[in-house]
Amino acid sequence: MFRVSNQMIYSQSLNGINSKLSTLTELNLQSSTQKRVNRPSDDPTATVNILDHKDSLRSFEQYLQNVDTAKGWLQQSDSTLLQVSTILSRVKELAEETATGTVSATNRQQASYEVRQLFEQLVGMANTKYQGQSIYAGQKTDTNAFSEVLWMTTNDPTLSDPATNTFTIEGASKSTVLVQFTDAAGVNGPTSVKQALSTCNVRYSIDGGTTFLTDGTVTTQPNGSVKVDLPKSGTAVTFAQDSNIHVNSLTDKTDSKGAWLWLRPSAQYNGDDMDQGKTVVTGVGSGTNQLTASCVGAFTTNAVVRIDNTTPVTMKDKINYSFSMDNGLTWVTGNTIAPDASSNATMLNLTGGGVLHLSSNGSNILNPGAQFFIKPNTAAVELRVNVSESVRINDVGKDIFGGIYQDSTKASATGGSRLLLSSSNASAVFDRTSTDFFASNGGTATKNMFETMGNLIAFMETNNQHGISQCLESLKLTQSQVLTATASVGGRENRLTITSTVLDNLKANENEQLSSQEDVDLSTLMTQLSLQQTAYQAVLKSSSMIMQMNLMQYL
Repeated sequence: MFRVSNQMIYSQSLNGINSKLSTLTELNLQSSTQKRVNRPSDDPTATVNILDHKDSLRSFEQYLQNVDTAKGWLQQSDSTLLQVSTILSRVKELAEETATGTVSATNRQQASYEVRQLFEQLVGMANTKYQGQSIYAGQKTDTNAFSEVLWMTTNDPTLSDPATNTFTIEGASKSTVLVQFTDAAGVNGPTSVKQALSTCNVRYSIDGGTTFLTDGTVTTQPNGSVKVDLPKSGTAVTFAQDSNIHVNSLTDKTDSKGAWLWLRPSAQYNGDDMDQGKTVVTGVGSGTNQLTASCVGAFTTNAVVRIDNTTPVTMKDKINYSFSMDNGLTWVTGNTIAPDASSNATMLNLTGGGVLHLSSNGSNILNPGAQFFIKPNTAAVELRVNVSESVRINDVGKDIFGGIYQDSTKASATGGSRLLLSSSNASAVFDRTSTDFFASNGGTATKNMFETMGNLIAFMETNNQHGISQCLESLKLTQSQVLTATASVGGRENRLTITSTVLDNLKANENEQLSSQEDVDLSTLMTQLSLQQTAYQAVLKSSSMIMQMNLMQYL
């Protein structure tokens, strides 16, 4: 016969109470948190899935934040470009009015006041910032994209064509400086015979050609350059070398058969660019100094190419290589170039990037382990909005508004500092087609907004009806260029709208999957909670009844 002691009774009763209480407490925790899994031990397999889902949700939330940030940048740009287009419409109205022969010099001067103000407003818009960062300066978001400068227009190409001469302008002026050259000997030009610039006298006007000042000087500098000093205008022009020009009439100051200069406003682009042909390829390893390396294609990030052959090979042999499009973090291996008849050149294809061209520059040998680092020229600020999707949120201002641009490669010798602005190291953006008037690269018909505005101001302030007429075609091209940029921004905005919808759907799906793993079924929980409460009360009652029984009750 098995003996049941009081200690066993108490122990079993206590175990039963604690067991039911533990289950009841666990259910009560689930009820308060609404979660089925509150600690890894509750369901280790589900815990792993829950952590994966939460990680995905955090990624989607970050992508959505990036989408919101990108929308802010692009909406700011969209609004700015539309305002620019509106201003250009007003400028076109003023240009059309003042291009007619019935308008007086006074009317053109009055219109020039408004156009100059609109020019300054356009410079301000081109310097638009979002959250303190410039949206049109490429990756140089901490600086203004444009700054106002003086530039030159002339009717004599020998004074501005980089192939024959270059110029540097010093000083500043709030009005157009009109410059003419006359014969120092007093010959009343213009004549068919050209004269050296250095032998001419100069006269200039700072009131639109109404009066001319004759205190200017033309001097030859020790380095052979010719400096034209215009004291009362606060400016001076230095030409890199002497040029033969047609002189102007001594008496007729409106005859433009001689050489004229207009020193007028423009805007210099201070950001960086995405111009093609500036991608740099650097070879590292044995023999790479005897190879010429270049690349073509849509490289947007730094890339690395590695030669994987185990022994040296020539360019006509089979070439094994790997490449990385993320600075060496991951590699695409197993790429080969089949043997061919070209012994001094080869091309290595980088899927998703472009093509690396290698050619002999003293040797056609590719050694094992040789690497080629590709650094593309880029100005894009991109935000990742999905696992494999990024959106550019900025723009290169010079590709929209034009202006004067000093190529960054020209400043490389000075440690990256910009050089003194000159037509020898800077030029107007975009090509020109007309030949009546010449800026640093000739002509006036252009989609360069700031150059068009600068020329229009100059011609209005100097009562030049013909010049104003030429600006009309440029204004059409300029506005079309701005509207094209607006369409590009709008396309990216629409893309973000679709991306946002996709991310919202993915996030909702992840939340649903997470809920199925983590959340508790309330109806089932309430039923279990009620059953456990009843069971707990029953074990308490039965235990109390058993524990009250003892031998003395039967004596």
